[in-house]
Amino acid sequence: MTAKIKPAVNVQPAGRVRWIICGLLFFATTVNYIERQVIGILKPTLERELGWRESDFGWMVFAFQCAYAVMMPVAGRVIDWLGTRLGYALAVVVWSLASMSHAFARTSWQFAAARFGLGVGESANFPAAVKTVADWFPKKERALATGIFNSGSNVGAMVAPLLVPFVALRLGWRATFLVTGGLDFIWVAAWLFYFRRPGEHRGLSKGELAYIQSDSAEEPVGSVRYASLLGKRAAWAFVAGKFVTDPVWWFYLFWLPGFLHATYGLNLTQIGPPLVVIYVAADAGSIAGGWLSSHLAARGWTLNRARKTAMLVCAAGATPVISLAFVGSLWPAVALISFGTAAHQGWSANLYTLASDTFPRRAVGSVVGLGGLGGAVGGMLVAPAVGYWLDFSKGSYRPLFVCAGMAYLIALGIIHLMVPRLERTEL
Repeated sequence: MTAKIKPAVNVQPAGRVRWIICGLLFFATTVNYIERQVIGILKPTLERELGWRESDFGWMVFAFQCAYAVMMPVAGRVIDWLGTRLGYALAVVVWSLASMSHAFARTSWQFAAARFGLGVGESANFPAAVKTVADWFPKKERALATGIFNSGSNVGAMVAPLLVPFVALRLGWRATFLVTGGLDFIWVAAWLFYFRRPGEHRGLSKGELAYIQSDSAEEPVGSVRYASLLGKRAAWAFVAGKFVTDPVWWFYLFWLPGFLHATYGLNLTQIGPPLVVIYVAADAGSIAGGWLSSHLAARGWTLNRARKTAMLVCAAGATPVISLAFVGSLWPAVALISFGTAAHQGWSANLYTLASDTFPRRAVGSVVGLGGLGGAVGGMLVAPAVGYWLDFSKGSYRPLFVCAGMAYLIALGIIHLMVPRLERTEL
C-alpha cells in the first residue's frame, strides 16, 4: 500500500534556512520568466518594426523550445553530476548572456538564434530547483516549497509587462534585453555566497537538519543511467503529463500579449494591467495548488490520494477558458484566462513534486530533465502550428483556447492509467 507522509517521531519544524534557500529558487525562477516574457510583450512592436508574421514568431518560439528540449535531459544530468551550487550558477550565466544577445539581433533568424541560446541555459532551472527542494525539504513540505519557487514564474511574467514597457519606451527595445539579462548576475552572487548542501551549511541548526531528514532514509549517492529511468512507468507518466500540458503554458506566455493586442487593441502602455492580473492569479494558483496537496497529506491522506486530488481540482479549474469564445469584452476574458493560468501553475507544482515523490533524490534532476524534454517537445511541435494557424485563420484564437482548457483532464487520465498508485521507484 502507498505510505502516508508523516515525520519521524518527536521531530518538529525548526529553523528557516531551508526557506531562504527556497527564496533563492523563487528569485531565479522570477528572472528566468522575465527574460522569457520580454519578446512576447515586445512582439507587436517588433512585428511592426521588423516585419514579422505570426509564423515567424512561431519559429522563434520553436527555436527556444528545441534548445530546451534537447538540453533538458543534459541539464538534469549535469545538475546531478556537478551539483546544484555550481551547475545552477553556470546555467544562469549562460541564459543571461543569451538574453542580452537579443539586443544585437536584426532579423527573425537572428532572434531565433538568440532564443535557442536562451533555451540552452534556461533548461537547467527546473531540474536544479526541484533537486534543491528534494535535498532541503522533507516530503510533506516539498509540494509547498515547489509551489513557492514555481510561483516565481508567475511573478516574472507579472513584473515583465510593467518593467518592459517602462524600459522600452525610455531606452528602446534593445536596451530592454540588456537590462533584464543583467538582473541574473545579482542572483549568481547571492547563490554562490549562501548556498551549500544541508550537511555542509554552517547556518543550519541540528534541529532543522534533523527535520529535513526526518522522513527519508539515507540514499545512495551518484547518478543513474537514463536507461534505468526509461524502463519505469512513473518516469513516463511524468513525461506524458509535461508533454500534454506544458504547451498550454507556453501558449499563454508567448501569445497572450499578441492576443490582447489583436482582440482588444491594447498597446505597449495598456497591456500591463491585464497581464498583471492574469499572472497574479497564476501566482496564487501555484501556491494554493502546492498547499492543497501538502495540507491533505498532513491530514493523513495517502501520497497518491493527496497529489491526485489536488491535480484533479487544478485540471477542472482549467476548463472555464473554453468559454472564452463567448466573451466579447476585455475583463471577463481576463478573468477566464486567469482561471486557466492559476490552474496550470497549481497543476505544475504537483506534477513536479511527483518526480521527488516517486524517485530517489539522486535521480530527481534526471527525471525532471526527461519531463522537461517531453514538455519542450510538445511546445516545440505546437508553436509553429499556432503561428501558421493564426496566419491561415486571420487571427482566430478560439480553437486554441478550447485545446488549452481540455489538456489537463486528458493528462491526468494518462497519468492515472500509467501510475495508479504513487510509490517509491527502485533503481
